[in-house]
Amino acid sequence: MHLNVREVSKLLKVSEKKVYDWIKRGILRADRVNDQYRLHRSDLLERTSSREIDIPAQIFEVPSSAGVFIPRLAEALNAGGIFYGLKGDDKAAVLSAIVNSLALPSNTDRESLAQLLLAREALGSTAIGEGIAIPHVRRPILLNTSSPAISLCFLEKPVDFGAFDGQPVFAIFLLISPTARMHLHLLSRLSFALHDSQLKAALVHRAARDEILAEFERVERAIKEPHIETEDHA
Repeated sequence: MHLNVREVSKLLKVSEKKVYDWIKRGILRADRVNDQYRLHRSDLLERTSSREIDIPAQIFEVPSSAGVFIPRLAEALNAGGIFYGLKGDDKAAVLSAIVNSLALPSNTDRESLAQLLLAREALGSTAIGEGIAIPHVRRPILLNTSSPAISLCFLEKPVDFGAFDGQPVFAIFLLISPTARMHLHLLSRLSFALHDSQLKAALVHRAARDEILAEFERVERAIKEPHIETEDHA
């Protein structure tokens, strides 16, 4: 779903001038179509993690009625894994190391996936600021899995991802989902959680796995349980 500047300004409760400023500074990503900016909802969800756009991520939840339960962030993180000390001197090496560390379906072409992530970075950095990146949000990674997973990867040393705030990336979240709709729900939850200063402090200090999972559980108690439609229309 694409939104114009006016729709984004209403959604974020800021002036259109502010939205244009965020686009100019690279805080929001936008495509220019017929001399007008178009912003994708998944990009907005990612960018709400930025300290400057401090809004409740629940406003991005996709309304639905009868649907499928989505696991909590801690459950998705438990499924995807938390990895420490991944090596790499640049984006390409880091993304390759991440893909090779993940528990993916046996038929997954890991090399192609790494190249896909790198190609996405060429379109614009997926770093959200403060040393965190969420690769490949504009076109979600959809694999034939029964449930979504979030992998958190801590780098051995920070790497330049071209973040708008100039800070190198030390932590990367990678979302893998069976449907785009489920991806958007998890991304909205993650965006909300990354506003929390205590959780961010745990990330900065590369806290132990159980501590990080506990922080996500604490933050997510404030999020209403969403459901998604069985049929994916995202």
